[in-house]
Amino acid sequence: MSRPVDEKRPGELRSAIVRYLMKHGLATLSLRPLAKALGCTPRVLLYHFGSKEQMITHVLAQLRQRQRATFDRVDAPSLPEACRIIWLQMSAPESELLFRLFFETYGIALRRPRLYRAFLHDTIEDWLGVIAEDLREVYEAKEARAVATIVLAGLRGFMLDLCATHDRRRVDRAVELWLTSLESTLLAARSE
Repeated sequence: MSRPVDEKRPGELRSAIVRYLMKHGLATLSLRPLAKALGCTPRVLLYHFGSKEQMITHVLAQLRQRQRATFDRVDAPSLPEACRIIWLQMSAPESELLFRLFFETYGIALRRPRLYRAFLHDTIEDWLGVIAEDLREVYEAKEARAVATIVLAGLRGFMLDLCATHDRRRVDRAVELWLTSLESTLLAARSE
């Protein structure tokens, strides 16, 4: 008789894989050392995820969901103020390893777009949809997506700079200037 399927196991594995990837990175990831660190076999990982690339895609989707749940709880009177709160969360020292993993993955996905098509699509579209929805009261759909692109690129660009330089003072100042500009843009759009 076969064992009953443990429905919790893939979720537990994903969480453990996230911790492993945040510590060791993705570029040199091999299933054998990963499985050993998790106390399982490469075969177990393949059983639950299908392939190394699918495992990575599942893990990154879980990270995005976690991050989105955190940002969904942000209650702010305006988009710039929401961005300020999100920036404080993103740029907290305990978030750096997560964003280093994100940027590493992004680079790898750009080199191997056929393998990581879902990651490249979802990492943009998930966020554009959320941000653009908040802008719909001010802009038409196409314009809302364009402004959402500015917001997404801004936050990611500032985070990339912070991870690379650790020049918090300069980057935080740049974020404030950007938010002031964003607030002016939104005020001008509302008055049209």
